[in-house]
Amino acid sequence: METLDLARTSVFLDFDGTISTSDVGVHLLERFADGWLDYDDAFAAGLIGSRECMAEQWKCIRPRTTEPELRASAAEVELDAGLAPLVAGLRSAGAEITVVSDGYGFYVRDALASFALDVLTNEVDFATGTITHPYFDSDCPCGLCGTCKRAPILEAKQRGRSIVFVGDGVSDRRAAPLADRLYAKDRLAEWCDAEQLPYIAFATLADVADHLL
Repeated sequence: METLDLARTSVFLDFDGTISTSDVGVHLLERFADGWLDYDDAFAAGLIGSRECMAEQWKCIRPRTTEPELRASAAEVELDAGLAPLVAGLRSAGAEITVVSDGYGFYVRDALASFALDVLTNEVDFATGTITHPYFDSDCPCGLCGTCKRAPILEAKQRGRSIVFVGDGVSDRRAAPLADRLYAKDRLAEWCDAEQLPYIAFATLADVADHLL
């Protein structure tokens, strides 16, 4: 495998199930929502996009659920212990690091506040109960995602950067083929197998660090 010059590499990390040890959005929906699984199944089957799925699932959260309850519950999900060493190693090597998440962004920002990472994700306005998508890309051919993971990767490619992508789920499928080196697990790995897309399997971020650094 070709060695990457990390000083010329942009590394993109998914959050739910990749940086976090399990999907935080699912954790919240299991605790505070009713009837949300139908939308999850439709999204996994490609019948709806993530933007529509998020909006409909957010409506499933019980009306009396409070913002502090949601934030506290989200904080129960631990981060992969390998995140800090991976970030430190990548920074030392001069790599760019960006977290790209198509989840409910508040818990992503809460969890990563101490890491000072670039985070591209959706936003929840708790006052109005609405979800906004600052990183939606209307020019993307798919136009179905809340946070377009392809757009920042394509921008980095235009700057001559090599691309590393690390992910685990359905929302990573459109970004994965753009990577020069792809690390995948769980549903993303299953999809890569079906599509015959080469990837490096990982279980934890320590595996990624061991291989990449």
